Amino acid sequence: MIKDHLDKNNLHHAYLIEGKKEDILPPVVEFIESIGVKIEGNPDFNQITLDSFKIDDARNLKSQSIEKGISKNKKVFVISVNNFLIEAQNTLLKMFEEPIDNTIFFLIVPDTAIILPTLLSRFYLIKIKSDGGDELKQAEEFLKMSLNDRILFVKDLVKKADEDNFPAQAEEDFEAFSQESNRSKAIKFLNALEVVLHKKIFVEKLYLNEDTDFFNQILKVRVYLSQPGSSIKSLMESVALAIPKL
Repeated sequence: MIKDHLDKNNLHHAYLIEGKKEDILPPVVEFIESIGVKIEGNPDFNQITLDSFKIDDARNLKSQSIEKGISKNKKVFVISVNNFLIEAQNTLLKMFEEPIDNTIFFLIVPDTAIILPTLLSRFYLIKIKSDGGDELKQAEEFLKMSLNDRILFVKDLVKKADEDNFPAQAEEDFEAFSQESNRSKAIKFLNALEVVLHKKIFVEKLYLNEDTDFFNQILKVRVYLSQPGSSIKSLMESVALAIPKL
């Protein structure tokens, strides 16, 4: 439970919470209100929700964080992202290393593996268990597939985002939006795949081969997916090739 980690008498300047945003956000907001910070109509409460957090977002956050608060209460930033680009993380290292007076950050991510160890060390880490939903079911089926079916699955996984869900932005931004959305989908799927693999190999003992280097491949691909310009399709196909059929 998130509430077990949040103590209004012993506040940390920055919390990193791993899990589903829809599960985490309500108790976080409730806690923020419990320390006297208003949510509605309060310029000192900032909620940022992005698919991918880029370097421009990091610069904007730094600028907002150093602005003097309007109320006497704390300034609070709640940031929910699916992916956090490495350049953006590096931009924020110093800011999180030296706490800003009267300011608290809550960063919500689906998987802390996307966070650099140097940045991770600056947060109070909270991990919330999740059932994984559809991703776990997909991972179960993926492990049973032939190589050809896995390649087709990857192709479908990284297809362009549905235009009906595209935000009201310039048409030329659609390609970038699509790519970032697909990176998020790929990372979520890798997380679920790793969970299912651990269960089948180390609990159910369905794989007796001592070679489990494919776990390292998943780790590498997850890191590369956080880098702009990397080929999502090629990276995910490398995972399809590396993992045995179970």
